[in-house]
Amino acid sequence: MHEALPHQKTIAHSRAPRGFGLWQQLIKYRYIYLLTLPGMLYFILFKFGPMWGLLISFQDYNPFQGFWGSEWVGFKHFRELFVSEYFYIMARNTFLINIFGLVFSFPLPILLALMLNEIRHEAFKRINQTIIYLPHFLSWVVVASMTFFMLSTDVGIINKIMMGFGMKPVSFLSNPNYFWGLITAQGIWKDAGWGTIIFLAAMAGVDPQRYEAAVVDGASRLRQIWHITLPAIRPTIIILLILRLGHIADVGFEQLLLMQNSLVLPVAEVFDTYAFNQGIVRGQISVGVAVGMFKGLVGLVLVMSSNFIIKKMGHEGIY
Repeated sequence: MHEALPHQKTIAHSRAPRGFGLWQQLIKYRYIYLLTLPGMLYFILFKFGPMWGLLISFQDYNPFQGFWGSEWVGFKHFRELFVSEYFYIMARNTFLINIFGLVFSFPLPILLALMLNEIRHEAFKRINQTIIYLPHFLSWVVVASMTFFMLSTDVGIINKIMMGFGMKPVSFLSNPNYFWGLITAQGIWKDAGWGTIIFLAAMAGVDPQRYEAAVVDGASRLRQIWHITLPAIRPTIIILLILRLGHIADVGFEQLLLMQNSLVLPVAEVFDTYAFNQGIVRGQISVGVAVGMFKGLVGLVLVMSSNFIIKKMGHEGIY
């Protein structure tokens, strides 16, 4: 038999089914794709699957009548949300709490990672890492309880020390002026150490020869951090910043719910707690879903906008 000419092979290859190459790749790397299966199932079952429930926001949903029996009302709940007197309060509290967290909480893990990366004694370094990681594994119930025993007026340790010096007790937990700072401080204490893991992993990928060359050139440790370490982790910082902006309408529900009281409610009511009170406590499920859908749309717009701006600036975005 005569061997096919090169152009004949090209024609035969072009007539192959389009999905043939894809199936070849799936079969060839089947074990790698199997490793991703649990993550894919998680997103399908708990992220994409429940999205049909967003349609409830366009209904006066009644659990007894069910999805198909409930009345369709269009954008009624969205209009009521936007004209509500609570909308401005919720938007102000949600965005300002997140901005405080973005300004103070986001840079701190980077600073901690830089400091830990400079420690040369491995045992001391691991002890410090363990200490700053531990608060992340505490539930918000424990954190709120610790805050109460530290700052409450009657049993708080801080107020007892102040009274021991002849000072008047301060209502840290019931004074609206302290609430946003208290929420930010809790978030920093609980999650700043855990956030260093990603940045330390990014720093571990920096070529040691670059530091050696900098030492030969006479660069100090601060110069090495500024010109080598920070540029190396810049893509990681940008990606995490974009993802953080996507959650700017999303405040920690458990934390806010546990720290709320009637005296600080004007500065503590956010979209998450409002959705809980309306959807679960008062049974207005459609209102709660509408609030959640609004939060998701805000996050989507911010992620796409920030990613577009970052790419226009010449950096690599998340897609």
